[in-house]
Amino acid sequence: MAEGWLKRGPCPECGSSDGNVQHSDGHSFCFVCETRFSNNEDFNMETNTVPTQKPSSLKTGGYLAALTDRKISENSAKVYNTYVNDNSGTDQSHHIYKYFNESGEHIASKIRKTENKDFWVEGDLSKAVLFGENLFGKGGKYVTIVEGELDAMSAYELLGSKWPVVSVKNGAQSAANNCKKSFDFLNSFENIVICFDNDKQGKDAAQDVAKIFEPNKCRIVNLDLKDPNEYLKLNQRERFTKAWWNAEPYTPAGIINLGSFGDELFEDDYCDTCHYPWEGLNKKTYGIRTGELVCFTSGAGMGKSSIIRELAHHLLKNTKDNIGFFALEESVKNTVFHLMSVEANARLYIKEIRDQHSLDELRDWRNKTVGTNRFFAFDHFGSISNDEILNRIRFMAKAMDTKWVILDHLSILVSGQEDNGDERKSIDILMTKLRSLVEETGISLLLVSHLRRPMGDRGHEDGREVSLSHLRGSAAIAHLSDSVIALERNQQADDPIEANTTVLRILKNRYTGDTGIATYLHYDNETGRMSEIERTDQMEDDEYDQTL
Repeated sequence: MAEGWLKRGPCPECGSSDGNVQHSDGHSFCFVCETRFSNNEDFNMETNTVPTQKPSSLKTGGYLAALTDRKISENSAKVYNTYVNDNSGTDQSHHIYKYFNESGEHIASKIRKTENKDFWVEGDLSKAVLFGENLFGKGGKYVTIVEGELDAMSAYELLGSKWPVVSVKNGAQSAANNCKKSFDFLNSFENIVICFDNDKQGKDAAQDVAKIFEPNKCRIVNLDLKDPNEYLKLNQRERFTKAWWNAEPYTPAGIINLGSFGDELFEDDYCDTCHYPWEGLNKKTYGIRTGELVCFTSGAGMGKSSIIRELAHHLLKNTKDNIGFFALEESVKNTVFHLMSVEANARLYIKEIRDQHSLDELRDWRNKTVGTNRFFAFDHFGSISNDEILNRIRFMAKAMDTKWVILDHLSILVSGQEDNGDERKSIDILMTKLRSLVEETGISLLLVSHLRRPMGDRGHEDGREVSLSHLRGSAAIAHLSDSVIALERNQQADDPIEANTTVLRILKNRYTGDTGIATYLHYDNETGRMSEIERTDQMEDDEYDQTL
């Protein structure tokens, strides 16, 4: 047992058999209900028992009088059966708060020293109702709940003795449990006003109590002083009643009153925006924004990875932000070479081409890309769980201040799971987690996803137009993405320009609602770059029937 502890025993407040610990200075503290007791001769640590007392055996003593140290009138003290005992000058004075059971029997008293606020309990407080509950009948317009006996009398007096005021038995830590036991009494009133202390514990407890009751039942008072007694001592009756009448209806977390927005609504810094490198896409989307999830999707060989690298390089050049890059099908070293390639306008990821350039050139391209120390990638080997990927993204966002994250690609994450019997369900779960992560961190997530094979003879490699129904595995990809951008290309076209031109078609655009063909990107075999072009006359397929 720790130094200063003598023995453990039962708690007269919560009924714990061994949570109350007696200390060498005579006081005890219950670690279950967090109640402190002064030296109490009725609590026998030697036998680990708390004597059961009949109402008649409770030590009352004292006399009815104003609680002058707290500015509480004799009338309020009389209403709440609160006595004063000055011990004939042999000890500091006490307040005696009487507690009753549902039958109106006096079964416990809480005795508090006026000087140092130490207290102890006589009787069985665990079976008592809320302090003051016995004084008022059920039903009525208002009932107010406070944290302590002194606050109950103070609030009652401040409100002109018009409405019932009751107190929980042992402060904020036990408030919710106390109110649950008195649910029928409290719920019988039209309005429950919660007026707990102006501190974190009090505010948290107010929320916990409000959750017990039906919506619109509870209102929470926002105090600017510590507690109701503080208002009474400072003679601030009008100030307290104003706060009481302005008590706000309890609103569950996540529900807000839109009328609470002020001029901050019109500030444009709620998110960061970066334009795409292609004007046609910007015309329909107005750029990429943090806090959004954008999905790029296509069949095989349409240029998804090339477009993603162009975007990563563009973000580097046009923002000052850190960028996260998860290319799950290539090594980190290859990712570096691909990013350098965009800067160099040369396919440096091919060793033979890389060898054609000097070391100084390579160093310069490296320094202008990954050498800026703003690119962060995930180096991994073998299979990895979805949660591990999510945790890495979260770390990049929160610990490394990364605002733009590229994840290439969704399908490999799903296929790598041990239990992939239900691909649709797996994607549902993963997309929900990704969406939640975007909301949590505020990042922009650029996600690559594959398409399923369409019905019929003509596939996406033949330039078939993509629709949302072609997304592989789950409708959650479409539902949870802010934008879905499809890539289309007729790889079998006779015309070399058409065969190397990718159509960007917007399938979903939550920001503006503008969908359809956005632009055409031509892949240059010499440079490895994708450049925006106008539609050519050779693009005669029905899918290319629109102009920029």
